[in-house]
Order: sequence, then structure tokens, then C-alpha cells
Amino acid sequence: MLHARLQQLGGLDSSAHTINNMYTHSEADVNSWCLLEANVSTEVCLTVLDTLSVFIMGFKTQLTSDLGHNPLMKKVFQVHLCFLQIPQSEVALKQVFTSLRTFIYKFPCTFFDGRADMCACLCYEILKCCNSKLSSIRGDAAHLLYFLMKSNFDYTGRRSFVRTHLQVVIAVSQLIADVIGIGSTRFQQSLSIVNNCANSDKNIKHTAFPSDVKDLTKRIRTVLMATEQMKDHENDPEMLVDLQYSLAKSYTSTPELRKTWLDSMARIHNKNSDLSEAAMCYVHVAALVAEYLWRKGEFRICLRRTLRRFGRSQKKTWGMFRQGCSAFRVITPNIDEEAAMMEDVGMQDVHFNEEVLLELLEECADGLWKAERYELIADVYKLIIPIYEQRRDFEKLTHLYDTLHRAYTKVMEVMHTGKRLLGTFFRVAFFGQGFFEDEDGKEYIYKEPKFTPLSEVSQRLLKLYSDKFGQENVKIIQDSGKVNPKDLDSKFAYIQVTHVTPYLDDKELEDRKTDFEKSHNIRRFVFETPFTVSGKKQGGVEEQCKRRTILTTTHCFPYVKKRIPVMYQHQTDLSPIEVAIDEMSCKVAELRLLCSASEVDMIRLQLKLQGSISVQVQDRPFAVVKSTDTHRMQFVDACGHGLGVNERLIKEDQHEYHDEMKASYRDLTRELSNIMHEQVCFSDFKDVWVRALTLPVH
Repeated sequence: MLHARLQQLGGLDSSAHTINNMYTHSEADVNSWCLLEANVSTEVCLTVLDTLSVFIMGFKTQLTSDLGHNPLMKKVFQVHLCFLQIPQSEVALKQVFTSLRTFIYKFPCTFFDGRADMCACLCYEILKCCNSKLSSIRGDAAHLLYFLMKSNFDYTGRRSFVRTHLQVVIAVSQLIADVIGIGSTRFQQSLSIVNNCANSDKNIKHTAFPSDVKDLTKRIRTVLMATEQMKDHENDPEMLVDLQYSLAKSYTSTPELRKTWLDSMARIHNKNSDLSEAAMCYVHVAALVAEYLWRKGEFRICLRRTLRRFGRSQKKTWGMFRQGCSAFRVITPNIDEEAAMMEDVGMQDVHFNEEVLLELLEECADGLWKAERYELIADVYKLIIPIYEQRRDFEKLTHLYDTLHRAYTKVMEVMHTGKRLLGTFFRVAFFGQGFFEDEDGKEYIYKEPKFTPLSEVSQRLLKLYSDKFGQENVKIIQDSGKVNPKDLDSKFAYIQVTHVTPYLDDKELEDRKTDFEKSHNIRRFVFETPFTVSGKKQGGVEEQCKRRTILTTTHCFPYVKKRIPVMYQHQTDLSPIEVAIDEMSCKVAELRLLCSASEVDMIRLQLKLQGSISVQVQDRPFAVVKSTDTHRMQFVDACGHGLGVNERLIKEDQHEYHDEMKASYRDLTRELSNIMHEQVCFSDFKDVWVRALTLPVH
């Protein structure tokens, strides 16, 4: 029967050539010839599908060997797939989709067990059809995609459809890279059809399947939206990284794709000299690979091999590896998001191994060195050293320990000089629905390199958004107070920029002793806004209040992004007395820190002394403190000690300036005596200032 049909098709083909030669190329002739060619093409497609159906029934045993991963099955699958790769008529494609549904139904193990390559190819071609200009083809493709998902769900005992989920996400990424243009309304309609199928299917209504399908389509839409927006934000580094982060986040279940976007973010950070953020991208990539290898059993094998060779002494070190990405939590708590990876035993196309991880860990160490976060290099090398010890690679070990030696030397150097700056932070808020859309009303903490002044950040943001919205439409809000959006003109885009500092409570300060510890893994920030009860911002010390605002971000700094959203804020109003005590406590702490440094910064010390001593009595903080003699005396003691240090270290040309500060200091003691109603005398013995209290003066 098949042979006769093929002969008939051959006759039709000859007739077509005869017609083409006999008649002139009028429009009617061309249309007739095209129609004939189309019909022949469709007939060929249907004939091949019939032939495949007969072949599959006759060789089903051979096709199912090795879980359907054999050369014969690949040939049959490729024939099916070529009908999606080569343009077909609408009628032919309907039959192709029907044939593929039957094929999936008969050989589910081919797609949902073992290697994932055939499932990946099928998802890619189906998604291309979901973007077809013909609504009927889009509908059939969407229904086939849904059938593939549901078949996967049924194959796993109705637990999940992880295989199809992952391969669809990968296929979307590949289509974006191939510039197929799948972000159109047509593709969105196909996704809606898939969602509707899941919601209306009564057989799986009470399972997790509908919500999982919804989650998948949501991820795809996030990827498509972010990809389109990237083109509009090429000159906005914060927004560009945010969009790439949203893509990386959507690929938490797909290690290679997530790694791709994290690497891309690292390149942007390096280009903009945001070296700490680039280093964190490297750390997240290494943690991602470590988590993948641990789940695949690679580290279990390495661990057992190491324990056999070196004994139980290595178990403590390798214990970190046994946790996958959790081993990196000592570097950053943000690393927990790498544990969201979904598993699929068929992901043989992921080429991660121990060598890849070692390269990534060394890249982490290099990135941390460039970011001047030398203290973290040891934590990275603790993960590398056991592997090289197991290999007896003494050359590598020599290099690692030499790098560690230089890193700790750098730590001592920056602690001695105090000149390492790990970043400056700003609160940035956006207002203006017509301009910022989803960003309207949102607050972020921006991390800027080293010491960046407020004016520089404000001007950069003003220029950036002026280029977007027009210079006449953008305004900077200088005030750090709370903004009521109703008071703003909707015709303008407003940006509020406020300098903030890391905030640590007393308990945290007990654990964080060094400047590095006080600047690393921080997520709370503080700024203060002055006000008075009368409504003025500034007033005398007896009426000056201030509002302390503590902001908490969603993640810790440093992170893979240089700006992090504010999660919530807490405000506390300080009374004039509390303001005075707070100011005195801050000045005492600053003076003590400056005086205790191994190398005293004379300029900063003199500026701090001048700001503390050479102030009018009514402007001094202790002028309003009625019952805190301890704070007063600590303040005066710190000023006296600072003057002693200054006198010991000043040069000859600064004696006159020092004598002026000493005179101001004597005035300070007299004023304090009047306030405390007791005589406070200060005498200097060389470079030590000693306080002597006399009886109260009435």
C-alpha cells in the first residue's frame, strides 16, 4: 500500500514539471502550481508519518532499549523533529503535533528518564511554534507543550515535572540568544493557553501541577520582560544589573544558565570598578557549582577518598564541602539562595566537575584580593587546600600558602594605616509614577566605591535620569526627611539621596572588633534628621531634637548587586537631652579612637578637638544635660587626653594653634563648673591631663 502511494506521489511530481513547462507563467498558473506543490509537500509529510507509525509498531522493543536512548530511537526522533524545523503546511503540522503526542505517550522514558537531550530539542522546537503567526499552529503547539508537561508529571508519579520545567527554561534562553523574537504578544498568548489548560484539567485539579505550570510561565515572562528592558537600560548600571539578576534568579533551577548571567553581572561590575560586587558574583558561581557537585555525589566520592588516605584528621575541613553551597556561608549569608537549585538526574549537559570548581575558587580569591577583602581569602583557600593535599600537589600548595601569607600581611597593613575604605552607602528613593512606574516610592541602599561624596552620587543620578526623562523633568530632594508623595508635583521625577552609615547594635559590636568586620555582611543602616517641636529643622541645643531612622535591606552588603531594596525601617525620636548625650558619646568614642591609633592622624584629631572645644557655651551639648555628670566628665576627659596627645606630637609651627585650643579648653572647664555647681580643675603634667574635683561651689 505504501509503495503504491509513493508511486502515485512520483506521478504527481512529474505532472507538476509537465504543467510547469507547458504553460506560460501567468498568475493563475503560478497559483495553481504553488497549490499543487503545497499539496504534494503535505502528502509527503503525511506519508512519512504513516510510515513512521508502522515502523514504530514493528520495532518497539528495539526502540525502548536503554530507556529509549539508542541510535535507532534518535533517528526516528530526528525524523519527527525535522517536520518542526522545516516549514510545513498548516494541515501537515496538525498531523505532526498529533504524531508527536502519540510518540511521547508510547515512549515517555525517552523524554523523562536518562539523558535530557531529546526533551531539550523537542521543547526548543515546540516553543518556536508557539510564536507562529498562525493562531491554529500556536494553539496546537501550546497544547502539545502542555501534554509534554503533564506526561512528565504522570511519569514521576504525579510528584513534579522537573525535567520539562528545566528544559523549557533553557529553551527560552536559547531562543533569546538566537534572536528568534519570542517576546511578542503571540508567544504570550501561547503561554496563556498552557495556563488555561492546567487550570481547566479536572484530572490534576487537586495536585500541585496547576501552580507549578503557573510558576513556570511566570518565570518565562520574567525572562522575556527583563531581556526587552535591558536594551533600554544599557547606560544605567544599577538597573542593568538588576535585570540580569532577575534573569539569574529565574534560572535558580538551571545551573549553567544561572552561571552565565552571574558571569555577565561580574563583567559589568568590573567594568564599573565595583570590585566587591564582582567578587561576590564569583563566590556565588563557585557555591552554585559546589552545590551541584554535592547533589550529584562528586564530593562524597572525594571525601571518602580523602578520609581513606589521610585519616579522620581531614574530616573537619571537608565537613564544609559536605554542605554544598552552605560551605560558603562563612563568606556571605546571601549564599543560601544557591540552595534553591532543582534536581534532574538527566542533566548530563552540565559540564561541572572538581577541576571547574577549583578554577572558580581561585577566581574567587583573586576577586576578593582586588576588592581588598583580604580576610576572606583564607575562607576560600580552606576549601581548596584539602583537594591539593589529597593530590600531593605541593607546587599548588606552596602558591596558596604564599598568597595567604601576603593576604594576612595586607590585613595587618590596612589595620595599621586605617586607610582601607570598603564603600560608602546612600539611601536613594524614587518618586513619580509617570516616570519610574514600578520603581515609584521604592527605597534602595546604594553602595558606592571607597569614599564617594554625597554630591557626586546626586549629580550622577541626576544626569542619568535627566538623559532618560529630560533635564527639566528631574529634581533632586536634598532633605532627608520623610517625603509625602501627595505633596509632590506629578509632572516631575523626584530622587531623594541621603548618606547613611552601617548600623550595629551593642551585641553585634561585641562580636565585630575590626573595621572589616564592621563593614562586611551588613544589612542595617542609619541616618538622622534634625527637627524641633516648633517645626523648624534647626534650633538651640535646649530644643534640638532628631529622628533616627534605621533601614534594613533584603540582603547583606556586599552582594551581587550594588543596590539592595529596603525591606523595612524603624524610627526613633530623640529628645534634646538624648541628643546631647548621643553627641557627647559619639565625640568621646571618636576622640578615644583617634588617640589610641598606632599612627595618630593629626589632621583629623585637630579638627575633632576644634569642633569639640571651640564652641560657644550655648551650643555645647552638655549645656542641656541636667543629670548626667558621667557623660560630661567623659567628654572633658577625652578632650583633655586629645590635647595631651596633640601637644606631644605637634611641630614647632603649631604651638600657637595648640595654645589657642588649650585656652578654649580652660573656658570649657569653667563653663562645666558653672553647670555642675562644682569646681573642675585640669592640670597638665607633660602630656597627661589629670582631673581634680573640689568641693561643690555654692
